[in-house]
Amino acid sequence: MKRALGLLFLTSAIVGSIPLAYAQHATADDQELMRKLRDAAPAHVLEHATVMNTGHDGKMKVIQEGDNGWTCMDPGGAPMCADKAAMEWVQAWQSKGPAPQKLGFIYMLSGDNGASNTDPYATKESSDNNWIKTGSHVMIVGAEARSMMQGYPRDAKADPNRPYVMWPGTPYEHLMLPTK
Repeated sequence: MKRALGLLFLTSAIVGSIPLAYAQHATADDQELMRKLRDAAPAHVLEHATVMNTGHDGKMKVIQEGDNGWTCMDPGGAPMCADKAAMEWVQAWQSKGPAPQKLGFIYMLSGDNGASNTDPYATKESSDNNWIKTGSHVMIVGAEARSMMQGYPRDAKADPNRPYVMWPGTPYEHLMLPTK
């Protein structure tokens, strides 16, 4: 129970701080969310993950208590499953805190809605923020991932069909690995 309350607090803080553009998507009922999440991560991850959904009041609720350290949700129409270290990284990014030293992993096998490749806080595409939309991918996050990013492109105008470093030069730079 203590773990569930801590996770609920962390996830509420994360989702509560997601830019308004993402937060305005329609709330999915629990069954619809579970259908969306089936394509976001491997079945064995989702099967034992904690699953969070946004209620009509805008607050996060646990709809499935997990036991494998993963949390799955759909913040803004981009279904994802993140391990505990990745959830800490997301919290640091959203609160503009220091990136955790831990190595984290995020599945986004359904792809994303697009984001700036240079500004971690951009909420919409502009002529100067290098907006990029990546299809099915996984993310390796956290300061501990920096050493593995050495051999990957750090270009602002990255090719989303090849591995690249997103948000290069920021505390939240991370490795994007397309899966298709």
